[in-house]
Amino acid sequence: MRHLFMKLHLLERRLFKWINGRLHNPFLNFWLFYLTHLGGATSAIGINLLIWALSPQPLRTVGLQALIALAISHLPVAIAKKLYPRVRPYLALPGTNTFHNPLKDHSFPSGHTTAIFASTVPYMVAFPVLTAILLPLACIVGFSRIYLGLHYPSDVAAGAVIGSGVAAGTIALWF
Repeated sequence: MRHLFMKLHLLERRLFKWINGRLHNPFLNFWLFYLTHLGGATSAIGINLLIWALSPQPLRTVGLQALIALAISHLPVAIAKKLYPRVRPYLALPGTNTFHNPLKDHSFPSGHTTAIFASTVPYMVAFPVLTAILLPLACIVGFSRIYLGLHYPSDVAAGAVIGSGVAAGTIALWF
């Protein structure tokens, strides 16, 4: 089992270095630096709050579901960051490309990825036609976290699972 774990760890590091190193270029630097903020607290809360406050039904209800999922999803993220204090890749791997003011808290799981999936899944469920836009957007935010040197691929995958799972649970338990 330990051998398998080591192989997966090496594979993840290779994937991280490919995304963070070999793919770097000015076009992606610009776009991913800005798109990553869609998973940040200000954007995720602000956009969903505006939709909930200003939209007609049924969009208003979906905005509230997204806000609730977003709030709840950060509980497992906070717990996981305490239980699994993984050092961010830019601090652990020499030569990692990163940008100004990188985060210094723990890496696992990705809070930005959790937030974007918790925020978008309710809209995708309520309005499936939006999935063609929202799913790639959520994946781009997750990808940007690796590209910017802030998370490993498994941090992003865990964030996507947590955010999606909490959103699905919120929708399923909606009264």
